[in-house]
Amino acid sequence: MEHLPLWAQIGALVALLLISGFFSMAETAMMALSRIRLRHLVRQGSVAAKRTQGLLDRTDRLLSVILIGNAFANAAITALFTALTLLYFGNHHWNLAIATVVIAFAILVFSEVTPKVLGASYPEPLALLSSSILKFLSWLATPVVWFVNLFVHAILWGLRVPEAGARASSLTSDEMRTAVLESGSFIRGKHRTLLLNVFDLEQLTVDDVMAPRAAIEALDLEQPISALIDQLTSCYHNKLVVYEGDISRVQGVLHVRKLLAVLSAGPLTHEAIRELLAAPYYIPTGTPLLQQLQMFQENRQRLGLVVDEYGELEGLVTVDDIVEEIVGEFTTPAPGTGQSGVRWGPSGQTVVDGAVPLRLLNRRLGLMLPLDGPKTLNGLILERLEQIPDGPCCLRLPGCVIEIVQVQDQSVRSVRLIRTAPA
Repeated sequence: MEHLPLWAQIGALVALLLISGFFSMAETAMMALSRIRLRHLVRQGSVAAKRTQGLLDRTDRLLSVILIGNAFANAAITALFTALTLLYFGNHHWNLAIATVVIAFAILVFSEVTPKVLGASYPEPLALLSSSILKFLSWLATPVVWFVNLFVHAILWGLRVPEAGARASSLTSDEMRTAVLESGSFIRGKHRTLLLNVFDLEQLTVDDVMAPRAAIEALDLEQPISALIDQLTSCYHNKLVVYEGDISRVQGVLHVRKLLAVLSAGPLTHEAIRELLAAPYYIPTGTPLLQQLQMFQENRQRLGLVVDEYGELEGLVTVDDIVEEIVGEFTTPAPGTGQSGVRWGPSGQTVVDGAVPLRLLNRRLGLMLPLDGPKTLNGLILERLEQIPDGPCCLRLPGCVIEIVQVQDQSVRSVRLIRTAPA
């Protein structure tokens, strides 16, 4: 060592620090690199991305190469600096102590922290650039890596720790949702909302969007023809459920437009209505919305009747109800449903029907009413009060105060919502 000039000795020390820094930087960049972004580059045909993917498929081998190189570089730095200290300053107790502190500081700053910060800040370009060197070193150090991994695998087996292997990382729906939320300007606001609504659809069932039994507009064949004609001329929907006596006794579904030919041919009769009925399409309660949307498509249906385990009618759901959960409302609410006026007034108050769905209130009024229990405002009030109110009363919920205005037929008919400041 003493035969080398000083500049060569310092140059060797700097080179070892850079080599150690390279391994630290490469380790951080490889581990911080987005696997989704890497697979995208592989599909585009990037050679560097394919090489990097091959290295990451064998994480144990890659880490062995990096850590072995880093360990050897740090050991060489320590040995060289110690030798230089002994050569120029002698074998004194304080000299070795100071040299230890100096070399530890140099390794920490130039070979650990700074390179790792760079690797974490620019993982993609640094990982792709270092992949060629790491691949060559991986081939060159194959015997050493194999020998080291023998002990590593034995220790992992003894600890009953499963090896990561070459499993491809996959994203869960919650992680995908977070990725969409953090997309910033890469995904426009409306598109981001559509994607988030699709993720939310996985957690919803037909019970969350169906029109409840009491809100179904239907024809009763036991009514006289004059009453049926009056109802048909003022109906809002183009398809109506037809029953006889009780709505649980469904006879079929009537397409209102088909009555035009019958009315032009002569007077309308109950038998003529029966001949136009299509078979009802039943849906079990609790069916996931995504599954039901697919079933509507496969069975070429647009309307289904939701029934419980006893065959009792619970409600009605259409394709429009499911699609509106994704794209938002695009149809006009039917008159009498109490949904058209669900908006905060100038005074921060609004009067709504007790049968209005909680999801609609959350969406229209920006509330956070719980959705894991009752589906309507009436159901939520009865659950909280644990009894049917016999008169006006108030109830405080997150974001609003509920004032019961009218109670009729064992249910809350009219409710005033008063907006409150968030806690």
